[in-house]
Amino acid sequence: MSDLVTGDAVVLGLRPARVPSRALAIVLDLVVYIAGYLILSVGLTVATASLDDAAQAAVGVAGFVLLLVGVPIAVETLSHGRSLGKLACGLRVVRDDGGPIRFRHALVRGAMGVVELIMTFGAVACIASLVSARGRRLGDVFAGTLVIRERVPGTRVMPVPPPPPWLAGRFAGLDLSAVPDGLWLAIRQYLTRMNQLDPQVGAAMAAQLADDLVSRTGAPPPAGVPAAAFLMAVVHERQSRDAARAFAPVPPHVSGPVPATMPVPVAAHPPVSAPPVAPAPAMPAAPAAAPRAGGFAPPA
Repeated sequence: MSDLVTGDAVVLGLRPARVPSRALAIVLDLVVYIAGYLILSVGLTVATASLDDAAQAAVGVAGFVLLLVGVPIAVETLSHGRSLGKLACGLRVVRDDGGPIRFRHALVRGAMGVVELIMTFGAVACIASLVSARGRRLGDVFAGTLVIRERVPGTRVMPVPPPPPWLAGRFAGLDLSAVPDGLWLAIRQYLTRMNQLDPQVGAAMAAQLADDLVSRTGAPPPAGVPAAAFLMAVVHERQSRDAARAFAPVPPHVSGPVPATMPVPVAAHPPVSAPPVAPAPAMPAAPAAAPRAGGFAPPA
């Protein structure tokens, strides 16, 4: 996956197309264009039968350039990077920042394609794509474009396992605003795959993720709570807050979206305000060894 950054500093996870899929798309395009050129040649031959040889040659060259160079440029410009071959293979040409291409991008790609694809039978384009980290040929390098895969194999999204019942609602007052999206993603990936990991490795990963989560929330680690159960409970709490925020009713006097500063009631669990100075309440769990000073400790 290619991490491209837009002008708004947003990282885009795009999948660059491989050389075989790009070659197949080019072959399909060339078959269509050559078939169209043959049909056009027959029509031009009949239409220019009364002209001399020089005029017929000039018309033939003009038709060749128009169909094999001008038409691909027009197709990529009007379709925003999806020719017939790319449409069949699930590919698209985009800019380096992930946006749709324009006429100048298609023009540079088409002009370089005459040298890369037609004159050298695709040898230069193939070598450049194999050398490039993102599979770009010379036309993509000069135009500032990238060919990506739009249709990727679907993956089954595994749900996050629910927390133990005795932990439900215990972290309603936890501040989750400082937890980055990357940490949430890592926690979710661990929870959906923890049953596939080695027990010792999984316990160590859970302890590390729980320590990182505790350091972001600013709250002390709960005593007697396993790291994996703590992660499940916090993720469940975040999902409950997101659901309550998404389906919160809009007051009658407010027209439009709910302002960011408006408090949204959390319907899943009643808010529990922790004492400002008192230590964290004890969890009604089975007695366990006290955690280390750094947070959750993996089992020996």
